[in-house]
Amino acid sequence: MQRESPGASVVSSAEPECEADPAALGLHAAVPAFSSLVARNNEAKERLAHLARAIEADVIPRLVEAHRQPGTAANHPEAGASTQSSDQVARFVALIVGDSDADVQAAVDGKRRAGVSVEALYLDLFAPSARLLGEMWCDDACDFSTVTVALGRLQRLLRELSPAFGTEVDYPANGRRAMFAQPADEQHSFGLSMVAEFFRREGWDVFGVVGGTGEDPAVRVRREWADVVGLSIGSERRLEWLRRCIADLRTASRNPGVVVMVGGPIFSLHPDWAANVGADATARDAREAPRVASRLLAATRVRR
Repeated sequence: MQRESPGASVVSSAEPECEADPAALGLHAAVPAFSSLVARNNEAKERLAHLARAIEADVIPRLVEAHRQPGTAANHPEAGASTQSSDQVARFVALIVGDSDADVQAAVDGKRRAGVSVEALYLDLFAPSARLLGEMWCDDACDFSTVTVALGRLQRLLRELSPAFGTEVDYPANGRRAMFAQPADEQHSFGLSMVAEFFRREGWDVFGVVGGTGEDPAVRVRREWADVVGLSIGSERRLEWLRRCIADLRTASRNPGVVVMVGGPIFSLHPDWAANVGADATARDAREAPRVASRLLAATRVRR
């Protein structure tokens, strides 16, 4: 999934997921040699910046597109007609890197009272805010802990707005189940949470091991039926975990025809790697992920 974007997902995105390894940031108790520390810090910086770009460019646009009824006009203005100016985005980022959750919530509540839709908040405020955070990180305008807190606030807002997002367009349940998972020690789950929202909006029953709960995905699919499993990693260092995880869950799954999709920054760069780790597919972006999953399920049923 080279430079990785913020946020991992089951698509080749977004919230591409960045790995924020404390040792990679030079925060380990045993301080390494200076040259090694600098190299690791630069690597962590690249991963986090890539995560932010992925959230902005892939994950959030996918989320928004997925909830639209086929054949209906989008509620969102055409490209170039953003509901939020660059100054408004900058002011919002100043809030989310600040010390007051109450100020962040008040800003969002004010926009909702002014009639800004959840869709517009996702596309015109949260997405460019994630991009700006990545730029600030690259320019050393804010440190790792600040960016981490800010992304956490964005993820909390995503959770809180999810019910409203789900009612802006009413999709009937399709009876399909999707499980999402990531390594237990991943520190950022914003991107994967966003992908789950896309699936929910298309009527999927979504469950999973998101945010480092520690449960083995193979154990979960042995206990519960899943039509699709989406796995997300933040860097190439997780590829071996991904291979083992896919092999284990295929062996354990109650559904012998389970479809496995993978995502994260490295699959945006190398989509062919999906087959190399034993997955059925990746997707170009979050919007496409539920559609790819549906096509794969249909093909599986035809083969049966």
